[in-house]
Amino acid sequence: MAKLTKSELRAHKQALDILAKITLTEDDKEFVYRNWHEGANHINSAAGAFFTPFDMAFDFAIDAGGGRVIDLCAGIGMLSYAIWQRSRYYDARPKITCIERNPDYLAVGQKLLPEAEWICADVFDVLDMNLGRFDSAVSNPPFGNIRRDRNSPRYTGKDFEFHVIDIAAHLADYGTFIVPQGSAGFNYSGRQNYERQKDGKAVKFQELTGLHFDSGCGIDTNFYINDWKGVSPMCEIVCVEFSKGFADQSIPTVSLPTAANDNRPFQADLFGDAA
Repeated sequence: MAKLTKSELRAHKQALDILAKITLTEDDKEFVYRNWHEGANHINSAAGAFFTPFDMAFDFAIDAGGGRVIDLCAGIGMLSYAIWQRSRYYDARPKITCIERNPDYLAVGQKLLPEAEWICADVFDVLDMNLGRFDSAVSNPPFGNIRRDRNSPRYTGKDFEFHVIDIAAHLADYGTFIVPQGSAGFNYSGRQNYERQKDGKAVKFQELTGLHFDSGCGIDTNFYINDWKGVSPMCEIVCVEFSKGFADQSIPTVSLPTAANDNRPFQADLFGDAA
């Protein structure tokens, strides 16, 4: 558990009091999204669970697609809430499915966004759940070398965000993701100029999958770097057009010595690094 300041503890307690109410106003929901602290009762670093800053989520929603949307590693539904609220200006509301493995986060999310379908499940189990096709996938996944029990269809490396993007590629026609800048394939946030990365893990992942990471409308996430709780990550919002032709193909398999990968270095991954 994180060590919260006195003001953070007071705000988190107030958020808990709000969640105990039968009916929540939109002001209530915004207060909870801004102040319910994911580190109050959970070890964030172990799960890589750091929720998107509220205002950044609404900028993220500009690039996020509509229609049938799946939110992978949804937390308490910050991204989905922003997408739902922005859809007030569209002709049709999205149909949102939120996938979250932590039942405590899911319970809060259900109270804040009951309009979404909430499923308590590990992101690595989603491809086996026969949920059908989605127009869009969104995620602020755990970053980096987070423990897992399985791999995504094509990627066996250590970076959790690439596993989530690979899974999304088999579910949706389009995806929008928050990833560390080093995993984005480009540098924009906190920089004077946009530049494509010429090498590194994001370049290798794009070569492996045939995907192209784009910057969308161009949100400088450095503006929100001090609004995260417990961390200050330099990240990017990555947009990916998934080929429907690819998504309809059978999922390729990767030969592994075991069915699970719990981050032990028992093999070389597809990039030649210890998984």
